[in-house]
Amino acid sequence: MALSPGEQVRWWSIGMVALLAFLWVIGEALLPYVLGAAIAYLLDPVAKRLVARGLSRVMATITITVVMLMAVVGILLLLVPAVAGQIQLLVDALPDAVRRAQAFFAQHVPGALLEEGGALRSALTTAADSLRHSLLSMVEALVSSSLALIDFLVLLVVAPVVAFYLLLDWDRLIAQIDAWLPRDHAPAIRQIAREMDQVLAGFVRGQLTVCAILGSFYAVALVLIGLQFGLLIGLFAGLISFIPFIGAILGGAISLSVALFQFWGEWQWVLAVFGVFALGQIVEGNYLTPKLVGGSVGLHPVWLMFALSAFGALFGFTGLLIAVPAAAAIGVLGRFLIRQYQGGRLYKGRGPQVEETG
Repeated sequence: MALSPGEQVRWWSIGMVALLAFLWVIGEALLPYVLGAAIAYLLDPVAKRLVARGLSRVMATITITVVMLMAVVGILLLLVPAVAGQIQLLVDALPDAVRRAQAFFAQHVPGALLEEGGALRSALTTAADSLRHSLLSMVEALVSSSLALIDFLVLLVVAPVVAFYLLLDWDRLIAQIDAWLPRDHAPAIRQIAREMDQVLAGFVRGQLTVCAILGSFYAVALVLIGLQFGLLIGLFAGLISFIPFIGAILGGAISLSVALFQFWGEWQWVLAVFGVFALGQIVEGNYLTPKLVGGSVGLHPVWLMFALSAFGALFGFTGLLIAVPAAAAIGVLGRFLIRQYQGGRLYKGRGPQVEETG
């Protein structure tokens, strides 16, 4: 016996609520699997091209895995020594940075504010105590628990394994999911899935390219300016640019903070650091994102910020990573529902009323 439209809506709603509750409960445990699925999704077109050239799916998956591992190892061999050197410089420079900060305040802040009991002195003392307690708490947590290390190792091990098996069985997995679709709604669901695939493929592949270009530009430009830790800051800013707004804000704030201490009085270099991030944002907003990402996502900036806030609050860092793709997929589903609504009687009404004659 076929279900009525009301019963179908009820069962679909129950399923959606159950799925969201499950995702909310497991939270951060999703990260390795989300990352592995994303890698498999990105590499599936490459596997299909290799299969079209005569390789089996198994050989195509193995070939892609070996090439990716070699590329990752090569990048790490090039970047790890430089990044490690930057981190060591940062650790060595911290005492000198503290002394320079003290000298800066002593030179540029009225002495009355720094006197014992002064407002600024009290505020700095309170901030230092808070920072000290926070650092001690963090160290104690790391010493008393190995969960952070375990989570990192799980990410490094589980994500590639998940990606390998999903890439190997991607076509069979999609076929199996298609076989589970309710027959009455299968064509509509397939159409929605195709639209989501177009949106997500355009966004993810384009955004990764944008991140790579921005990270390279920021790192090279900051190193040429002579900013301390410029390589580290630039790579970080480019990598975190996958999360909209965050990369430029964090990278710019960190760079300007370092530049103010390093180049105080040499304002042309401080402006140069600011100009690097301003130029990066101009190029990204006017050229890179329109050309490489395009209008595939179709999200209003306000909806984008809300998605980042909501998914970040629900799922933490994992939520920030999936916020834009998930919001784009929700947008596709929302546009489909609006089309259905506008084509139904709830929107159109009963049609023109026929006047009674008599």
